[in-house]
Amino acid sequence: MLETFEIVAKAIADPSRVRILKLLASGELCVCQITTVLGLAPATISKHLSALKGAGLVQQRREGKWVHYRLADRPLNADAPRFLAVVADALSDCPTIAEDRRVLALVNRVPLQVLCDQGRSALDGMILNDDAGAAQPCCGRA
Repeated sequence: MLETFEIVAKAIADPSRVRILKLLASGELCVCQITTVLGLAPATISKHLSALKGAGLVQQRREGKWVHYRLADRPLNADAPRFLAVVADALSDCPTIAEDRRVLALVNRVPLQVLCDQGRSALDGMILNDDAGAAQPCCGRA
């Protein structure tokens, strides 16, 4: 039991992983969308998602070349629901989380294929005063 608790605790100990969980609270997202919001390399996002999945915090489904993630809706780890509840209640006034939500609203207006091909540059002209995150294609595109 202590081992499963530790796996979940370590998974949410990383700020980027908490940001991903907060993004997924709004619903299912493609790796392209998460990558674009956080402005991190696709390989980094995949590593974080793998840790969250291994902890039983998220689930995935594949649709063609896209992989979609959502918060776990079945208890793969007995401790996961409690940790998800803590994360859901936390950081309601965090500026980083608020900015992630704002960027996600813009990302949701861009087709997945465009995000996959262009990365964060697909948002050019949509976000003012934002130079974070270079365009890095995901979904196996180089």
